[in-house]
Amino acid sequence: MGAAFRRKSGVVRTVSSAWRHASKQQEGPQWGSWRYGRNSGLIRPYHSFGKIVPKIRFFEYARRRRGDAMAEAQAPLTSVSGLGSTARRDSWWVEIIPIIILLGGFGLYATWRAFEGTFVEWGPYLSPFYSPLIDPHHHWWPWSPAILILGGPLGFRATCYYYRKAYYRAFFLDPPACAVGEPRHSYRGETKFPFILQNAHRYFLYLSVLFLIFLWRDAVRAFFFDGTLGAGVGTVVMLVNVVLLTTYTLSCHSLRHLAGGKLDCFSCASFGKPRYTAWRWITALNERHMLLAWASLIFVGLTDFYVRLVASGAIRDVRLF
Repeated sequence: MGAAFRRKSGVVRTVSSAWRHASKQQEGPQWGSWRYGRNSGLIRPYHSFGKIVPKIRFFEYARRRRGDAMAEAQAPLTSVSGLGSTARRDSWWVEIIPIIILLGGFGLYATWRAFEGTFVEWGPYLSPFYSPLIDPHHHWWPWSPAILILGGPLGFRATCYYYRKAYYRAFFLDPPACAVGEPRHSYRGETKFPFILQNAHRYFLYLSVLFLIFLWRDAVRAFFFDGTLGAGVGTVVMLVNVVLLTTYTLSCHSLRHLAGGKLDCFSCASFGKPRYTAWRWITALNERHMLLAWASLIFVGLTDFYVRLVASGAIRDVRLF
């Protein structure tokens, strides 16, 4: 990779340094430096060997130019057909086991709690599964209040780009892993019902922001016991929960796209500098989207479970001050 090659002009550059230069330009739009990036699909031409070579092809062209036969060799492709058929020798199925356990277990618990309709609050604590709490005394709604509001958070997570990958693999086996055979023989993408509803993810994002407002209100209320400022274990639990839910929402791919992922040139756009700053912060969170997705999912379930235990009298909330 470090072998040198020579341009016609006589300037020598190593392949590794050329690759670093090209890959740096592929990272995404930079403020006031260059216009095009992977978000737009537009790539500036790069001059090498007296010819104009697209940067994305630059490294490949350089290898061919110096006659690297080893780099040109390609591994034979293996036809994969039928469920589980693969040439992989690793334990690819291990990856989907925790997804089945965690996601399936959370789904069962959340469904049970949504229809239970009891032990939803204690003192200043309110279960996140029931926030905002609508008609708790059943004046006009005879069933659990959670049914009225869980569609928003459920829709946001069900259409999330990461969760789609997770449950498509774990529950639909479509495919169960990379380079592993799947049960179907045709592909229509997400163009038919119900999967076409995945395109509503951006709108569920807007709705989830509204839910965050109510959850932050609940977290602030958890600091007040009969009008007196204080904190208990439940206060800390509710605060950590809303922080994780907020960071998970801010790491959303759709939000990153809205902030600036769709732009080719920040300096050419309205409010370019603030959008660039927002895009950088959201990108940092987006790189940890999978971690935040699981952490927030597990902790929202634990928060509801803690509130239920306290409300049912199974445990006592410990006051910190």
